[in-house]
Amino acid sequence: MRPRAAYVEMAGMATSSERSVRVQEERAGILRQIPSVDELLNRPKIAELCRRAGREFTVEITRRALADVRQQAAVETLSVAVADLEKQIVARIGAELAASLRGVINATGVVLHTNLGRAPIGKSAAEHLTATATRYSNLEYDLAEGARGKRDVHTNKLLAELVGAEAAIVVNNNAAAVFLTLNTLAKGAEVVVSRGELIEIGDGFRIPDIMTQSGVELREVGTTNRTRLADYERAVNERTRLLLRVHPSNFRIVGFTKRPTLEELVAVGKRLGIPVVEDLGSGCLVNLSSAGIDEPIARASFDAGVDVVTFSGDKLLGGPQAGIIAGKKDVVERIRRNPLFRALRVDKLTIAVLEMTLRAYRRGAWDEIPALRMIRTTASEIDQRACAFVARLNDRLPKDATLEIREGSSVIGGGSTPDQKLPTSLVAIASRRYSAAALEERLRRPAGGTPVIARIEEDRLVIDLRTVFVEEEETLGEAVITALN
Repeated sequence: MRPRAAYVEMAGMATSSERSVRVQEERAGILRQIPSVDELLNRPKIAELCRRAGREFTVEITRRALADVRQQAAVETLSVAVADLEKQIVARIGAELAASLRGVINATGVVLHTNLGRAPIGKSAAEHLTATATRYSNLEYDLAEGARGKRDVHTNKLLAELVGAEAAIVVNNNAAAVFLTLNTLAKGAEVVVSRGELIEIGDGFRIPDIMTQSGVELREVGTTNRTRLADYERAVNERTRLLLRVHPSNFRIVGFTKRPTLEELVAVGKRLGIPVVEDLGSGCLVNLSSAGIDEPIARASFDAGVDVVTFSGDKLLGGPQAGIIAGKKDVVERIRRNPLFRALRVDKLTIAVLEMTLRAYRRGAWDEIPALRMIRTTASEIDQRACAFVARLNDRLPKDATLEIREGSSVIGGGSTPDQKLPTSLVAIASRRYSAAALEERLRRPAGGTPVIARIEEDRLVIDLRTVFVEEEETLGEAVITALN
């Protein structure tokens, strides 16, 4: 006769087995409830998507959704409703069809926010872009001669006039401009540069690495904080092809420092018969001292006698991403003949935007360039907008939320003017229901509408209207109210 414990154990095993069978039956029942692809395709909203998005694409998304449901049903008990599946598939297709690159409201006060696309383009530039992008254009066609032309003609004369150079060409960014210039003028030879100017730009890219990839050998002189003219002179030898000057646009060294003036470096270059190239980086074309910004302008470099200057198009110039190479005609033409120029040149879209941006400069219409307009907006003007903005929203705020105006600072960003700030008025948002981090996320990830990018200071969410377009204020206000509720 078996012990009593053995009977108890066998009874427990039977119970567990029965439970397993019941679970399997439940899951089998769930799987039988899952509709077929054809059944879902006949649902009104999915049938409409078949017409709008294409049957093949809609079928693929539907199959993926059903596969996910089957996988989930294999490990847990769930209910399957055809209406819910239809909503899920419609949402998936909507997400798949939506553009990944989308507009946002920049309420950070960072004018040239690299992560948000740097300089926004002006309306006239956008209109010209649409007009030339949606039709054929004379990109490389000489209308006067009825023959093939060069795409350079649309921007190069304007650039040369504005910066005081003899000639100019455009490539896809300033790193490409530096690369192409060094590769053309000094490949296989030495370029003398100060150690204090070997900078790192965004996303871990280091200027020395870019320079080395161009095929030149960097001859570093001086120290991090002090470089003298004699350091350059001692470094020059029979293999020296260029003296390179790099503007520290994204950092500052202060204290016990020394660096030759540009005029002094040019004088050494002329005496030794070696060209001077300057990587100016931020690409400032106008004097911004009235806005409290001290940044060297490109024309001053050519007034000092520099042979070639490179700079960005989407920083302080306020145009599209581009790299400008300007300088003496024979040198620029030599750079243009480099076979790599074709690999690094810009397309018609960049040329269209850059041309209209430059034409605004030539007319002195600085306010047509959004980045310049934002930089030149006074603290008083921002304060007036902030007060009006808060007044419009105060009556609509939930009882647990407040808006207040406080003094603060905007920055230019984009690797420009690192130690210079613009006085502004900030709208500080507080809520007893949501933390600053939670509010930031609710604005950044709205259920619908335009994402708003703000910043957090001293545990308060703040928005800076300097970088918000006037026509965006109503949308921003609605987003704030929604986030607080």
